[in-house]
Amino acid sequence: MRHGTRRHARWAAASALVAGAIVLAGCGPSPWALQSPEPTVTDPAGSAAPTDVAPPVENDLSGGSTERQVTAGAVTATIDYWSTLRMDKWTPNAVKPVSLSMITKVKPNDGQKVYLQKATMLAVPANATESFEALTPQVDESSLNGTPGYLVLSPYSYSQTFNVGQVPAEATYVTVQFTFDYLVQTTPKSKEYAKQTASDTLTIAIAQPADDGAED
Repeated sequence: MRHGTRRHARWAAASALVAGAIVLAGCGPSPWALQSPEPTVTDPAGSAAPTDVAPPVENDLSGGSTERQVTAGAVTATIDYWSTLRMDKWTPNAVKPVSLSMITKVKPNDGQKVYLQKATMLAVPANATESFEALTPQVDESSLNGTPGYLVLSPYSYSQTFNVGQVPAEATYVTVQFTFDYLVQTTPKSKEYAKQTASDTLTIAIAQPADDGAED
């Protein structure tokens, strides 16, 4: 009997140990909690600071020429502008010609004439953040003796070429301002004139010079 009792005691002790192990396993962390967390993937491109892109430079002569109409009182002038220098050659150090051809009409047309007394061009270089000092104005003023100016009433026209000189290397465009002073006869045979002034502006891009060190 003692031998049977000892065997029963050993079996009870073993059962108790197994039950304790099961309880401990049930109280521990879950298997998925013991796994390492997945690394967080960051996008370097998304975290980079945005880069400012300069807006494209306006160019009124990008098509080779442009036509404008300006009005001064009773006078309406139609003006064609162009340059004999290609736009990719409009570099800061180049002499940059601007040509124009003008013809006018007057309303009402009672037979009086229209004269161009003076044409002035002022070029102001600039870039997206600043304007630079204006270049020396260029003036074409009539010096015809006995006349008030150049006759510009249709079918007669006026043509001239002005030059934009050297501009700062930082300039990306130049604003070309034109002023036209007209004298209009008060009556067809009168020697009295009314002065009218019109203005117009072109924006022309400045090309960057080619890099001499660049490979073909």
